[in-house]
Amino acid sequence: MDFYDKLKSKKIQISKAEDFGYDLRQKWESAFASHLSSKEKRQIFLHDKGGASGFLWHLFSYEKRKCEKEEQAEQAFHKQYKDTCLIFFQHSDEVWLVKDAWDLKAKDLLRADGEYADLYVVDLDYKWTFVVTHEQGWIGPFFCRKGE
Repeated sequence: MDFYDKLKSKKIQISKAEDFGYDLRQKWESAFASHLSSKEKRQIFLHDKGGASGFLWHLFSYEKRKCEKEEQAEQAFHKQYKDTCLIFFQHSDEVWLVKDAWDLKAKDLLRADGEYADLYVVDLDYKWTFVVTHEQGWIGPFFCRKGE
């Protein structure tokens, strides 16, 4: 069962759009990493400069913003009110608009094979985010509320 079918089976309304990933990554950075200087962003490899760098979630792994990690992140995501949210990816311009997302759980987004790696979920106002990394089992997932 692919990602789309998995969410549809939960009665979650989901639609896919192309070519918006870059814009959402920029907006995510503005919402969650605007307190960092350009130098600080370079130091934590926030942007892609080749190799293993260029992940927005480095904001959390380098502890530059307070967040919940691992099981606590999953629990916080489960408890978070979710009506409509966006799902986008680090290395793709694919975006998913998810409505009636109240039953969306971390287990729907975590895969043993890493298929859904470097995935970001945000509410439409960017007040919170849940992030699944490609380092599953080692680093992440992360959950952050903007005001914390």
